[in-house]
Amino acid sequence: MSSGADLFIVCRHCGSEVSPYITECPYCGRRLRRRAPKLPRERGGGGGGRGARGRPRPVASSLGRLRRRVGAEAVQERRPYGTIALVAGACLVWVATTSGFVGEGSLALEGQLHGQWWRLLTFPFVYGSGVYAFVALLAIAVFGWLLERRHGLLIVVALFFGAGALGALVAEAVYAEPVVSGGQAAALALLAAWAAQDLRAARRREWYEGDLLGAAAIAGALVAMPFAIGRPGTSWLAGVVGGGVGLLLGMGIARLTPIAEL
Repeated sequence: MSSGADLFIVCRHCGSEVSPYITECPYCGRRLRRRAPKLPRERGGGGGGRGARGRPRPVASSLGRLRRRVGAEAVQERRPYGTIALVAGACLVWVATTSGFVGEGSLALEGQLHGQWWRLLTFPFVYGSGVYAFVALLAIAVFGWLLERRHGLLIVVALFFGAGALGALVAEAVYAEPVVSGGQAAALALLAAWAAQDLRAARRREWYEGDLLGAAAIAGALVAMPFAIGRPGTSWLAGVVGGGVGLLLGMGIARLTPIAEL
């Protein structure tokens, strides 16, 4: 880490410039040190506006550096473009299917694939119920945003499509006429991948800032959603598989990028 005289330090996890007097990065949430460092003492016994030898400090120069670095920090902040695109795509498909412009049967996964492998990528955007769409898209928006800020866009997009497709394939193998639609599996995968780091910290009796009870309640609602909307099918199985994939990936990432303890 840099000395106490620096205005900013660089977070080793997300690359953002942050204050040297904090313990957690405000952008990625990773631990930077166990406790905040002590403020540097003034040298030379002079007044607050003078340096070690009694000369005035370059206040204007320091303010200029502060403005430039704050501007760079704002530019470096990660924005959840991937999560926004996934939620917006589901909203567009919802409008197209409810208006009758596109049929749900051409996008959802009902029955065996019969060579139509592209349905593995389209069924997460199809919702047969407004309640189901609200709960699933809310979970995708919240946990996709948190996960994208922490690990980037590629992890979110790959987990969204990969976990959903794997869950659907398991349902295809177990049931003769599976019914899989909506982003239940993708939402559970994103939720589990985000919560994996906090679960690991809780197991090691370390501090964590996430709400694991709230995440568990949302996960339970997502698993029960196919039964609550009166169309159980096999979506619950795809959701459980997707959540398991997200948990395994999240645990692996947490082991590869442990929290720094300084």
